[in-house]
Parts: sequence; C-alpha cells; structure tokens
Amino acid sequence: MLEITRIRNEKEAIIEGLKKRNIDATETLNKILETDQNWRASKTELETTSAELNQYAKEIGDLFKQGKQNDAIIAKEKTTKLKVVESELKAKVDIYEKEITQLLYTIPNVPNELVKSGKSELDNETVFEHGTAPVFSFAALPHWDLAKKYDLIDFELGVKVTGAGFPFYRGKGAKLQRALIAFFLDEADKSGYEEFIPPLMVNEASAYGTGQLPDKEGQMYYMPEDDFYMIPTAEVPLTNIYRDVLLPSDNFSIKLTGYTPCFRREAGSYGSDVRGLNRLHQFDKVEIVRIEHPNNADKALTEMIEHVKGLLEKLGLQYRILRLCGGDTSFASAITYDFEVYSAAQDKWLEVSSVSRFDTFQANRLKLRFKNGEKKNQLCHTLNGSALALPRIVAALLENHQTSNSILIPDVLHKFTGFTEIN
Repeated sequence: MLEITRIRNEKEAIIEGLKKRNIDATETLNKILETDQNWRASKTELETTSAELNQYAKEIGDLFKQGKQNDAIIAKEKTTKLKVVESELKAKVDIYEKEITQLLYTIPNVPNELVKSGKSELDNETVFEHGTAPVFSFAALPHWDLAKKYDLIDFELGVKVTGAGFPFYRGKGAKLQRALIAFFLDEADKSGYEEFIPPLMVNEASAYGTGQLPDKEGQMYYMPEDDFYMIPTAEVPLTNIYRDVLLPSDNFSIKLTGYTPCFRREAGSYGSDVRGLNRLHQFDKVEIVRIEHPNNADKALTEMIEHVKGLLEKLGLQYRILRLCGGDTSFASAITYDFEVYSAAQDKWLEVSSVSRFDTFQANRLKLRFKNGEKKNQLCHTLNGSALALPRIVAALLENHQTSNSILIPDVLHKFTGFTEIN
C-alpha cells in the first residue's frame, strides 16, 4: 500500500498518477489525510496524558515516603481519572489507525512514469517482438485436438473427476509438463535464484501482504474453516518469507524461485478464450521473485525481462512484450510487462508471463525493510515474474512445433523428456 508520508507530501502527484488507471482518488486521499490528522492529534494527547500519569506515579511514591498520606491519596484520585482518559485515547488512536489502514488498502499503486493512460488491454503498448509465425503446408490443429490425437491431455476426464479447468496430463503430455518445470527451474538456478518448494495455502496476512486481498477475493479459493487461501501464484508465499523482516544492511539483492501448482477461480470466464489450456483453474508455474534495494530495482526489472526472453527463445517460440497501460495494470503493480506467445493454430496471442515491479507497495504492507547507510529503516522494493506459466506454453509448443504426423520437442528439453518428438 502507499506510504502515509508519501500521501502527505505528494497528494496531487498521486492523484494525477492514478488518473492513468481511470481513478479519481481525491476524495479517498482527503479522507485519509483528515483521519491521519485526527490520529496525530489524538496520539499527541495520549502521549501527554501518559507522561502526566508517569509523573504522578513518581510523585505519589515520594509523597508516601514523606508521610504526606492525604496528598498522596488526592494524587491517586487524579491518576484514576487520567487512566480513564488514557484508555479512551488509546481506543480512539486504535480506531483511527484501523480506519487509515482500511482506506489505504483501497488505493492501488501509482503507475510508473513509463506507463501510459488507458482503459483496457486494447491500450497496451507493444515494446518488443521476436520471431515469425510458423508456416504450415497442412491444416494445423489447435492444441486441444493435438492433445486428443496424441493422447497427451484429457480434458473430459478432468471434468468427470473435478470440473472444467482441471485437466489430466498423461503419458508424454505429463512428461513434457515435468520437463518444462525442470528446465525453468534449472535456468532460474543458473541465474542465481534460490529454489523453494513453498506451501500451496497461505493465511490472510500473507494474502494482504502481497496485495491479493482485498482486491482479488473472488479469484481465490478459500477454506473458511481454516481461514486459508489456495495460492494463485508462488509470488504470495515466496514474497511473504520476508514479511516483518528487517534486513541488517543495504548490501542485499535477494532472488527466489519456486514451482507450484496455482489455483484461480477465474469467475465469469467463458467462450473460446477458455478452451483447452487457454484458461485453467489449476495450472503449473515457475515464479521468480526479487527483493531489492530501491537503487537496484530498474536493473533487476531489466534482468528479469531478459531472463524470460531467454526462456522463450530457447523454446523456439515467437513472442512479443507488452507494457501494460494504467487501466490494465494490476492493483499492486507500478509497471508490468506481459509476454505473449503466438499460437499458430488459433491465430492469436497467448499471455505466458507478467513481469512486474511493485516499488515499496508490497514492502509497506509486508513491513519489509532494511537498514540504510544512515542506520535508518527504509522500505525494500519487490518484483516478480512468471518464468514461466505452463499451460499456454504447452499450447504454443504443441501448435507451433507440429508437423503433419508428429510434434517436435525443442532441443533444450530433450534431456528432460527423454524423447525428441511426439508421434
């Protein structure tokens, strides 16, 4: 969430920045500042009252020692009244703090200066393209037909056992899935990311920490008896490793990676965009997360983008990179770059990765700080990206690498699959 000190000092700039998201935050920011002023006034009054109580406590002890019983009793009566005032002030301060926090939770991150205004994905900017679309001398099949032809993925069995959006991978389809996970993790390891196998469920504090709550309740699977959420991405548990952590110095650059299944309700999804692997409720993904000094955040973002580019190029896939407009940028992100691969048989682009920079937005919620050179506490910057999400990668691999009677496996996967083609 935004820092209250930033709102005090940069209110007008924040209002202008949030207009890129088509949001007028004037009323909410004014309410935050008004509540903050009330909080500070009550806090000052509370500190004064507490100091007065401490002074009386000292005086009462002295009076009793001096044998001035009546004066001591009068002083004790005053402290009794002051304790009531102190208790009321503490309650008032707590109420104001909660009101400020709840209001701050409703304000999204301010878009980076590079982010343009826009309302939807139609306003996103293409900033990079690589490769060309494959040309077939035969009628290319979409991945759901290829999956059925070569017995790789069983969508109907998934519907029987669970429901739509929960497919079974089988045979070489399962091996291809496992191979991609191993390849992505090995590449992350080579790039200096420490591998984790995190929990697949998180508590409410973790979901608030990375900004999934209160923005995405409808997209997360929730277990009320335990008050746990199924993770929508490994970003949530990985970033929360550093919740409530104070790094001892400013000499840090933390790189984390993890493979997990991911769970998203995708409420309201329907039509051709959800056919086959295009949109699932459960899917596999390898995530990369960075925790950085503010001065290194730009460099880290560039490195993450280059990392994802390298994965796609090694898989021989045509792709493009989009810088999302304000209206399409997620609630917590300051700037996001989406990677899309071209699906030859569907003749459409499929999103396979989002690389995002959050600046201090998540760190402020997480209370993730470091000691700077002046030995003062300062908020870290966080970043994350998919490297990569598997369903649409599999869809593109099957479609783009198909021949008239087989599917060719990219060279980099051969040592993981144990086979070079599917036929």
